[in-house]
Amino acid sequence: MSRHRRRTALVGVGALTVGLLLTTPQSAAAANLVKNPGFETAGTGDMPYCWEKSGWGDNDFGYETVSDAHSGARAMKVTLTRRVDGDRKALITESTDCAPVVTAGRQYDLGLWYKTTTPDANVTVFRHDTTAGWQYWTDLKTLAPAAGWTRATVRTPEVPAGTDRITWGVSVYGTGSATTDDYTMEQVADPLPPAGCTGTADQCADGRWTVLPTRNPVRSMHSVVLNNGKVLLIAGSGNSEEQFRAGTFTSAVYDPANGGYKVVPTPKDMFCAGHVQLQDGRVLVMSGNKAYPVAGGHGYEGFKDSYLFDPETETYTRTNDLNDGHWYPSATELGNGDVISFGGLREDSTGSVTAERWSDREQQWQPLWKVNQTWSYWGLYPAMILMQDGRLFYSGSHVFGNNIPGTGSAVYDYDANTVTQIPGLQKKDERDQSASVLLPPAQDQRVLTLGGGNIDSNPDANRLTDLIDLKQPDPSYVAGPPIPQGTVDLGNGKVAQTGGQGKMYVSAVLLPDGKVLETGGALHNRADPVYESSLYDPGTGTFDPVAADPEARGYHSSAFLLPDGRVMATGDNPGNGTWNHNVSIYTPPYLYKGTRPAITSVINQEWKYGDTQRITVDRPVAKAELIRPAAVTHSSDPNQRFVDLPLSVDGNNVDLNVTNNPNLAPPGWYMLFAVDANGVPSVAKWVHLGGPTALSAASPHVHSFADSLTGKVTGPGGKRTSQKVGTAISGCDRHYGSANVCVPTVFPPQVKKTAAARCAWLERNHYGRLKVNGGDDPLGLDRDRNGTACGKRDVSRR
Repeated sequence: MSRHRRRTALVGVGALTVGLLLTTPQSAAAANLVKNPGFETAGTGDMPYCWEKSGWGDNDFGYETVSDAHSGARAMKVTLTRRVDGDRKALITESTDCAPVVTAGRQYDLGLWYKTTTPDANVTVFRHDTTAGWQYWTDLKTLAPAAGWTRATVRTPEVPAGTDRITWGVSVYGTGSATTDDYTMEQVADPLPPAGCTGTADQCADGRWTVLPTRNPVRSMHSVVLNNGKVLLIAGSGNSEEQFRAGTFTSAVYDPANGGYKVVPTPKDMFCAGHVQLQDGRVLVMSGNKAYPVAGGHGYEGFKDSYLFDPETETYTRTNDLNDGHWYPSATELGNGDVISFGGLREDSTGSVTAERWSDREQQWQPLWKVNQTWSYWGLYPAMILMQDGRLFYSGSHVFGNNIPGTGSAVYDYDANTVTQIPGLQKKDERDQSASVLLPPAQDQRVLTLGGGNIDSNPDANRLTDLIDLKQPDPSYVAGPPIPQGTVDLGNGKVAQTGGQGKMYVSAVLLPDGKVLETGGALHNRADPVYESSLYDPGTGTFDPVAADPEARGYHSSAFLLPDGRVMATGDNPGNGTWNHNVSIYTPPYLYKGTRPAITSVINQEWKYGDTQRITVDRPVAKAELIRPAAVTHSSDPNQRFVDLPLSVDGNNVDLNVTNNPNLAPPGWYMLFAVDANGVPSVAKWVHLGGPTALSAASPHVHSFADSLTGKVTGPGGKRTSQKVGTAISGCDRHYGSANVCVPTVFPPQVKKTAAARCAWLERNHYGRLKVNGGDDPLGLDRDRNGTACGKRDVSRR
């Protein structure tokens, strides 16, 4: 895909008015908010009054008013006779005279009559932001091919804050024509009044956490929500050298319906593997832990093995091997169902520079010669998010130590095999175990990063957030609002956070009301848990502090959405090697806002791209969406996404318009939620969005977003085997205790560099006395040289 063509969107007619004058919004009773809806009134030049030509890309096109109308004497015909890329469309003119005035937070029903000779036609909407001016908003509906006049209707999402007008029309992005007539636009009736609170005032404002009576039986740090509603919890050895030596590798399947766990045989140590759900619902697990580090010797080692977990049989089967070992790899599903993976540690503890690609068609990892390689080291669990045009956005979230060189964020174009640096990420080397999410809806192409630290230098974790809009021609991160502060346990009980104290080990969960729950975390490397949770609203760009998980959720913790709309949180593995087996459940405030809507039927569970799929609901809903089930570990789930499904409403029958772009919703099983005007979601239904064979007649409507990048571009480097990585990459000094104990290589900044202060910190964090491994004592904790650190004589000697 060429990246050298600059966007030429909104060609030639209407002025892009930045300072539109506000007028009184039209009444909901207005018959039609579109002026000249049937093109009957002539305008200046060759376009009807209040209509303009628009589009972009390399294509040959024509606009004409024709007499073959649905009603009256005229209709509008847009034709593409040759196309390389881009689209053409007739839009309502972007002016105060013509563009309909809208009210933020409200929805509008759009309608038109059409005929098409191409399946590649889509209802596209632009919005006027009172600060930034006119900009693309979203695609709403793919128009099915129609030889005769056909009615199409669709409802907009809620109008974003700061929007005062919209304009819309039909994009033609394949050779052929679309003829349209008789446009309508009406404001949706007033939403339901706010529901009364069904819980306590605190529950309705902040939600509620509960700790389940049954504990997680395994030391799981990988959590995958399966397409049957159960949860796969992968432990492997669970970061326990004792279990590793015994060959005790475990997983468990949790069933939210009955609260029970089933421990399942696990063939290999999948501790710190990568995982992703394939389009058929199976879980692909790649690499894991070949060996624990040895003091004065090698570090962690990854292996080449790969496995598939089948939710139906609850068993693992082996696939072909990866080309390299990858302990802590990324895993991102592409729009064609393939999986691409980067980073991690090889079998010799060095950093892997080998990209891996799983072929959905061949059901195996591809040989090295068939995979594009830059020979770049992306680090550990690099957050690689699929963009709407098939490129990958590396958000800067990663695990362990410093970020990659450069700006710490980049766009990777697999086809061109180029990496382009993206600017703006704050403190790029203190984003270790931050979280990154593609904000709701995926169509908006906005990414949020939250928090982070650095296990090498071990500063106080930060409160930073960064936002990027990948729709912009040359996007860059901008600073977002700071994460709210909570309390931190520094070893002597909870105290309020102060100064710039934030958290690493952040969990971020997309919720069906369109908000993001951020929860859990710790102030330092595997120590000092932070108790704070909040809801981030992408519409307002603000955080709302809510109830905090009562359990510590630091290193090796996970939080994820369940199909019933609640959030489950599990794990915590502090530096002393212990494990928190307690499981927490968060009930968000929306579940205390009255009766939930229900999806009473789904006509078809198998969905195609560009389709319209009908559901029935028991009462009015404001929106519906697909949420990809979690596959999360170490604050990382780059496949997590919320895909808006624009509605066409006829009483309790609701038609859902499915995106025709697989890069927005990669193939697989999704949770389908319907949400009412108060933000109350239904219980999810499971639907399957098929692979490439399930594409409808329409091609993907790919937009020219992020098409004018100015950052430094690098192509493939010289072929190499690996990148050297220090054996203390995990921030743990292996000269003390067992391999599953993490005495930090650098203590938090508040701890003085004396044996007494360090040993006091270790005692507060329940390390106890530690055996010294080998003859070295790099931290000076065994001053009497008796082979045990932090004894009485070690801390009393001057």
